[in-house]
Amino acid sequence: MKVAIGGPLKVTFRPWVEGLENVPAEGAAILASNHLSFSDSFFLPAVLDRKVTFIAKAEYFTTPGVKGKLTAAFFKGVGQLPVDRSGARGAGEAAVRSGIQVIESGELFGIYPEGTRSPDGRLYRGKPGGLARVALATGAPVIPVAMIDTEKIQPPGKVLPKVMRPGIRIGKPLDFSRYQGMEHDRFVLRALTDEVMYEVMKLSGQEYVDVYATAAKRQLADAAKAEKAARAALVKAEKEQAAKEQAEKARTDRDGPAS
Repeated sequence: MKVAIGGPLKVTFRPWVEGLENVPAEGAAILASNHLSFSDSFFLPAVLDRKVTFIAKAEYFTTPGVKGKLTAAFFKGVGQLPVDRSGARGAGEAAVRSGIQVIESGELFGIYPEGTRSPDGRLYRGKPGGLARVALATGAPVIPVAMIDTEKIQPPGKVLPKVMRPGIRIGKPLDFSRYQGMEHDRFVLRALTDEVMYEVMKLSGQEYVDVYATAAKRQLADAAKAEKAARAALVKAEKEQAAKEQAEKARTDRDGPAS
């Protein structure tokens, strides 16, 4: 996949990279990145010599038919692990287990602490579950990563990608051994996650929003729904007014002006 996908990606988009020396040549580490685009999971592995394993929703691996099999083969080839996301708690536990397995195998585990893609290019609050728990359970260093401009390559609604140079900044590894054995302390999980997000913010230059991206997406969806309903109500009112005026005109034409 590095040859079939990574090579063409690098030739076509020519991504620039800073801090490549911060990724160890061997041994386990966690790559904690911001998440701007679906393509983040392809550009980051493409610029590294080592394999990076991310987690992906199980539906990518279980869809029936020829297309489903091709999709499953593709995601397996690019190093994605299936995680059943039915139920927030179950999904979180599955992600943690998958991350620990990758780290115990001495590999690189990629994770997006925001939990979902940014809806507007800003950096959102990191979720304190997967990243912190995997880091504390394994003792693996956490390497902050900033993806830059990947959301501009294929904005929502665009079919064809725009050929431009995205960027990747890789920070120095963070050591959280001082928290070892405290993986069940929610304040420790929060502190570790916030420290990583702060480093990602410095690397990316993004505006930070202290809410979860999932909540922001719900707010945007609700606002869009309300706006759609308001437009529909306005159109309905305009039609009713036009019908009323037409009826009044027809009455006037028939009976003459009211005295």
